[in-house]
Amino acid sequence: MTLLRIANLSLLILYPVAWFAPLMRAGLLPLFGLSEISVMTGLQSLWASDIFLALVVTIFALFAPYLKTIGLALIHFDLLSPRVEKVLEILGKLAMADIFLIALYITLTKGIGIGRIEVAWGLYLFTFCILASLVISWKTQQSLLKSVD
Repeated sequence: MTLLRIANLSLLILYPVAWFAPLMRAGLLPLFGLSEISVMTGLQSLWASDIFLALVVTIFALFAPYLKTIGLALIHFDLLSPRVEKVLEILGKLAMADIFLIALYITLTKGIGIGRIEVAWGLYLFTFCILASLVISWKTQQSLLKSVD
């Protein structure tokens, strides 16, 4: 359980880093410089163009995974009842990064049209955070079931 605690607490630091890290670089032509796009810059573009979509993405790509991580930390330190884990599981299902990525691609398509996109290190970090959160949740659920038996 100690390893789960450390891994989960590290997500509290890694998520915000991933939100500001460059997910990709996009530009019109190879001759011009590429603009770095992060979760936050993508959200800024969404807020300027589509407020409803920006609100949905903000809730599901930022708040839901972070609240789930905080909830798991509280369970790990016995500050929250393990029965709440089922609610966190639902929250984890709502925390869909796919929504953010689709919205980001929509924004890129609207704004750029013709150009090039390069993947940056932040996309890998963001993906790692999401996958790590899934594994931590699964392992936590397994350890809670073992403690009940």
